[in-house]
Amino acid sequence: MSDRVVVTGGAGFIGSNIIEALNLRGITDIIVVDKFKDQPEHQTLNGLEFESCVDLNDFRRDILANKMDPVKIFIHMGACSSTTETDEEYLKDNNFAYTRDMCEWCIAHGTRFVYASSAATYGDGSLGYSDDDKVTPTLKPLNLYGESKQMFDMWALENGLLDRIAGIKFFNVYGPREDHKEDMRSLVNKAYGQVKDTGEMCLFKSYQPEYEHGKQERDFVYVRDAVNVTLYFADHPEVSGIFNCGTGTARTWIDLANAVFAAMGKESNIKFVDMPESIKDKYQYHTMAEVSKLQNSGYTQPFTSIEDGVREYVQSYLIHKRALVSKC
Repeated sequence: MSDRVVVTGGAGFIGSNIIEALNLRGITDIIVVDKFKDQPEHQTLNGLEFESCVDLNDFRRDILANKMDPVKIFIHMGACSSTTETDEEYLKDNNFAYTRDMCEWCIAHGTRFVYASSAATYGDGSLGYSDDDKVTPTLKPLNLYGESKQMFDMWALENGLLDRIAGIKFFNVYGPREDHKEDMRSLVNKAYGQVKDTGEMCLFKSYQPEYEHGKQERDFVYVRDAVNVTLYFADHPEVSGIFNCGTGTARTWIDLANAVFAAMGKESNIKFVDMPESIKDKYQYHTMAEVSKLQNSGYTQPFTSIEDGVREYVQSYLIHKRALVSKC
């Protein structure tokens, strides 16, 4: 068995941070899979070491033709992560069928398969945030992105594969290398520019009486913790299933905003703005990962608080963004 690692979505946010973490372990025998034909330049890959870049369509073709050489670990982060994407057929192919193709190849070749699911599968949260297999079939995502992720989780569950693969339901991840995500960037990334340019930060108003403006809640995860959880499952093939990746603590958008202002050395100045009509009926007012399954799996590393994570992100990265661009 080769010691090579495949990282799909490797030029993306979490994927590129995974490659950086692998490099810190001394691992450079990495195949990076992403949309390289459409976008050959990727700032996210600046300073990283890897064997090769492969366009996802070429890679998928080789997988389906069984022309891919063996690899040790397959980390599948590749997906359309836009919660506002409206092309259902595209999402079914890119987020479900593509993941299924990769998984089937890994199962056939004895390769460890770790993939990204999403907390978007939990919908409005009315059914809770349990990652127990008995709960999975009951979930009702609010958008097509969440449905596409749920579709693969259900396929893996129904085909009895969850004792051989690991899926990770990431909650609200923020941190370095997300600049390219445009509207899907974290509030920390967006707010840094707002505060720098205007001295204020905008948060959505609340339209549910039980939540004051800005006190809608999320489980915010620093990207380093998301990477640590991913590599934990890559390192431990004896631990399989679908797991939440969250802190287990709900924090408000105001908490996050205050952390950004503090990291920038500025007084908080928050403005509440109307929520777009297009997302009002799909907006989550509360998310919080149930983490007992992750903890019981043997994962013991503590998660980073938003105060510490935002401070590190702002002061070590956003103020000094990398200027170089890597090409594949």
